[in-house]
Amino acid sequence: MQKQFEIVVEKHSDGYAAYPLDIEGVVVGEGDTYEEALTDVKSAIAFHIETFGQEVFENEN
Repeated sequence: MQKQFEIVVEKHSDGYAAYPLDIEGVVVGEGDTYEEALTDVKSAIAFHIETFGQEVFENEN
């Protein structure tokens, strides 16, 4: 199953932070560039799902 997530990327004075919406738990990526933060959060999402299973998806009604 492949699922798409909306990911928010924010620019801060010391780099970028990224996090997905609609996932239970804390999943954050960071980097010096937009692309690094996006790559990091994608890796964090995969790890989070691998670790906690499909239960991390918020209920879709």
